[in-house]
Amino acid sequence: MHTPLRSLLTTLLLVLVGLTSSALAEEGRQPTHEFTLDNGLKVIVREDHRAPVVVSQLWYRVGSSYEPPGRTGLSHALEHMMFKGSERLAPGQASRLLSSLGAQENAFTGRDYTAYYQILSREHLAIALELEAERMHKLTLPEDEFLREMEVIKEERRLRVEDNPNSLAYERFLSQAYMASPYGQPVIGWMHDLDRLTVGDMREWYDRYYQPSNAILVIVGDVQLEQVRELVERYFAPLPDKPAPDARAPLELPGGAERQLTLRLPVQMPSLLLGFNVPSLSTAEQAWEVHALRLLAAVLDGGYSARLASNLERGPAIATSASADYDGFVRGDSLFLLSGIPNLARGVDLDQLEKALREQIEQLQQTPPSQQELNRVQAQMTAGLVYAQDSISHQANEIGKLESIGLSWTLLDEDVAALQAITPEQISEVARRYLVPERLTRAHILPTATEETP
Repeated sequence: MHTPLRSLLTTLLLVLVGLTSSALAEEGRQPTHEFTLDNGLKVIVREDHRAPVVVSQLWYRVGSSYEPPGRTGLSHALEHMMFKGSERLAPGQASRLLSSLGAQENAFTGRDYTAYYQILSREHLAIALELEAERMHKLTLPEDEFLREMEVIKEERRLRVEDNPNSLAYERFLSQAYMASPYGQPVIGWMHDLDRLTVGDMREWYDRYYQPSNAILVIVGDVQLEQVRELVERYFAPLPDKPAPDARAPLELPGGAERQLTLRLPVQMPSLLLGFNVPSLSTAEQAWEVHALRLLAAVLDGGYSARLASNLERGPAIATSASADYDGFVRGDSLFLLSGIPNLARGVDLDQLEKALREQIEQLQQTPPSQQELNRVQAQMTAGLVYAQDSISHQANEIGKLESIGLSWTLLDEDVAALQAITPEQISEVARRYLVPERLTRAHILPTATEETP
């Protein structure tokens, strides 16, 4: 590439970064309000008047990482039971009512939270809030519904995990990568734990965690603050106050030993997983490290021009696929993941693929990415942040996720600036600091029919 063209592309990237940054700042000026009821319920309201629609999300600070050994799957099972009736609602009645209004509703459970949401016309917001307040305080948890639902959950586990070799491999990999952290527990729970959960376990879990002081209500859409405040106070303020349970961040061992896992499963192709224990924004001593790790993942796997695609999938064609991933927004320590499938048609095995992946890491450890390359991934990530703001559900998800892991929603408005402040040298520094053998867990996933040894 000639120098003038290279200079032009660099200029265009810088312009894109500037434009997207300005756009995000504009979005960030959407009126966002925060207040807390006397019983501890935190409420965040973001106005978005582009359509007469509102999303209401109720987040509880409890997920699979809160569960003690032997009782895994409790949070996810309780999520199911939240639709099985309360003092004033028969099983499924709330869902039928919302459906009749043209609303969408669902729920999801993660390692750090459980959330319930409705997307509906703004004039029906009161109904959604009344239903959630009812479920927060007056869930009945009948034993017959519990027994039926547990069979549904066990079948869900069989279909999604035990009959899915890739999901099963990843579950086993996480159990080794998180040696000291409850993040190694599956959200859906281990099957032997599901077999012995009782309705008493669930009632205890509900009484402990489903309370106003352990919840965040997020409302985004075509609403006004005072309208929302009046509704929230009407339905949630009467609920009794309880102290929020103490919860400590899931921390992982900083290093010590390289771990190896070999799994033989009914997969079509062998694959490789590499996971490095790294901090998150909740546990890092310095926030810039997290943003540098995010950009490092993008340098490796941020589109068609990224290094893994350019140097492993194309060119020598060492891998049929290769990827990098990192989530810095969790309650505890996180993982920096590399994965790939070797190009068997070219005789590449897992060891050769790992060597190629390690070479990509070593190059970044020794030589920082160019400013041009960094500008490209910064522009790419910033543009993604901007375009995501078109969705009120995405806005609510990001607010709720941050608040549920103990961080402030205001970090959303600072994210672009935090990414753009990272230098090429800082990306190399985090690669040298964290992508090291003593933080590594390796998994070789091999087809059951092969005789290959890792």
